[in-house]
Amino acid sequence: MPSQPASPSPWQPTSRTAILAVGLAILVALLVWPSFVGRIQYARTRAELAAIRDAAGQAELAAVGKLFTTLVRVVGPAVVQVEATRRIRTLADEINALRGVDSSSSTDETLASGVIVDASGVIVTNYHVVAQADAIRVNLADGRELDAELVGSDAASDLAVLRIDADNLVAAEWGDSSGLEVGEMVWAIGNPFGLDRTVTYGIVSGTGRRGVLENPFQEFLQTDAAVNPGNSGGPLVDVHGSIVGITTAIVGRDFRGIGFAIPSATARKVSAEILARGHVERGYIGIALRGLPQGLDTPAGAVVLRVEPGSPAARSGLAEGDIVVGFDGRLIAEPAVLVLLLTRAPIDTVVQLDVIRDGSPLTIPIRIGRRPSDD
Repeated sequence: MPSQPASPSPWQPTSRTAILAVGLAILVALLVWPSFVGRIQYARTRAELAAIRDAAGQAELAAVGKLFTTLVRVVGPAVVQVEATRRIRTLADEINALRGVDSSSSTDETLASGVIVDASGVIVTNYHVVAQADAIRVNLADGRELDAELVGSDAASDLAVLRIDADNLVAAEWGDSSGLEVGEMVWAIGNPFGLDRTVTYGIVSGTGRRGVLENPFQEFLQTDAAVNPGNSGGPLVDVHGSIVGITTAIVGRDFRGIGFAIPSATARKVSAEILARGHVERGYIGIALRGLPQGLDTPAGAVVLRVEPGSPAARSGLAEGDIVVGFDGRLIAEPAVLVLLLTRAPIDTVVQLDVIRDGSPLTIPIRIGRRPSDD
């Protein structure tokens, strides 16, 4: 019996169709799934951002904004505008004076800032604001304009203390600059370009800055809060509204993001001494210093370049060429550190200087004298 040709299996076309359908489904899934997942993640992210924005708007950002406005209300009334006037005398004025002829000299006017530190009318500002001024006036936040008396000043620290005939004033409180850290928020309040009680915000960019304005007696705070001409003498305050510095200098003629302030630890001490004595007394031993030359085994210290005859250093036996490496147990990294420690040492106290002389260490006790006035 002849054989019949095999008929195709009824399941073969169905199987191929199923395989194609599955493959197509997988391809579609590969194409669509990432977009689908992305949309889900995007929706979730948007929901999270919305929640954060709502929370910030209702709480955190609102609290930060409130901090700014509260600081202005607390400290603003204690900030004053200081107007110092100086007579400019020309050669013609001098000749007329010799002849007994009156002449109308022109005047130079400085507008800067100050801060009330005592409700009885005590104001702290910069020395360079009021130096050699013939008249000083103060404009208060309530609109009053009053004559100011110069109680005293200190050129070395660039600080001056004024007094006005007023009481029950709003006074700012002193803060503690010694605990400030780089990155902390600060506000500068003053009168740049005559714009009353302008507030700028920034952070502490650095502490213990030396060599600013070639001043060997001072360390400064550095801030990126905008400080412009006219801010001099105004307060730099912390988040509590306390004075942590007195703004004093900028780099260049205009704001570049680098401003300097006298730390409150210094400003408070100097102003208190001016109120008590009318001037500031600084420690002195009568030496000139320079940095270490290259090639020495000593890693740090200050070389004694000169000893003044009859000075405390001379009487104690300190000699030229000595390398001072310690001051009462504190390491002397460079001459500026020794100068600061000497000027801050109480008058008539005895300090121990650790010295290297001809390669040998020794300790020399020195009684601190009184530095001659620089004013």
